[in-house]
Amino acid sequence: LAPLAALLAAARVIGPEERVRRINQHARALIGMDCAGWRDIPALRQPGPLDAVEACLRDGGHRRARFLGSDGARDTTWDVTLTGAVLPSGRAVVLTFQDVTAVEEAGQMRREFIANVSHELRTPLTALLGFVETLRGPARDDAAARDRVLDIMEKEAGRMHRLVEDLLSLSRVEDQERNRPRAAVDIAGVVEGALESLRPMAAERGMTIAWQPPGTRVRVAGDAAQLAQVVTNLVENAIKYGRVDTTIGLSLSDPAHETSLRQTGLRLSVTDAGEGIPVHHIARLTERFYRVDNHRSREIGGTGLGLAIVKHIVNRHRGRLRVSSELGQGSTFTVILPAMAPEDAG
Repeated sequence: LAPLAALLAAARVIGPEERVRRINQHARALIGMDCAGWRDIPALRQPGPLDAVEACLRDGGHRRARFLGSDGARDTTWDVTLTGAVLPSGRAVVLTFQDVTAVEEAGQMRREFIANVSHELRTPLTALLGFVETLRGPARDDAAARDRVLDIMEKEAGRMHRLVEDLLSLSRVEDQERNRPRAAVDIAGVVEGALESLRPMAAERGMTIAWQPPGTRVRVAGDAAQLAQVVTNLVENAIKYGRVDTTIGLSLSDPAHETSLRQTGLRLSVTDAGEGIPVHHIARLTERFYRVDNHRSREIGGTGLGLAIVKHIVNRHRGRLRVSSELGQGSTFTVILPAMAPEDAG
């Protein structure tokens, strides 16, 4: 047998008497102790690997098993390869452990994503199919009922359209996240351009947007369209979730040193006068399809993807997203972006 210390993977050898003969440092770190000389039952502790060890000792063959562990912060999953070997005293088994936690987590995220998308589409599709049946039956000759049904169908179709658009937008942003944009962007101009379409929306709820531009011209290395999407998503949320007849604060700071960026940066802040967000929800706000209030979010047409899109755009720009909230008082979403040096901004 090759020296286990030379292996980069966690490995151990179990001898014919079903005791751990050898174990390398990676395997010791995996279980948190040196179990050399132990019986395999307390050393492995899980039925799957134990059964595979017994089978390999009987026939000297190969087996695969799963070992579940923990690194203190999260559960981990290990793919165990068992290979029969021969020692002077009889058959032995070499176990090597490969960490597949990231693969398992990616698979779980994919399954959750598919389940969420299916759930989000099921409701409007079910409504549309039901209303089509209504139009063909009871509402066929009832003009007033037909108009009501068509209004609802338009609303549900719009909901599906927004969901698909947000999914496509999120996919594009995630694909580009590793490629940092380099173009010099007048961030104040981006904000003012986005406000042209946002002010009428706010006016429908009796709300005003108080825009406070910086005192100096500020540029960032960025993607103007994506930065406009950040402004739009954050202000739209403030309009949807803020109280009617209130003011939304929108400000862009002058460049200053930002500790979180370790360089000069600027802050784009959106403050609403809504109900506030319970503190235990804040850490999960940027997860896809996560909602503080599912019913209310769907009622106002939210897809649950807006803040996830914002997070990925901010990450692409090497910035930070900060959220602060006080129940009954409102919330502030702050995007911290690196500022361009004057000589780079042109």
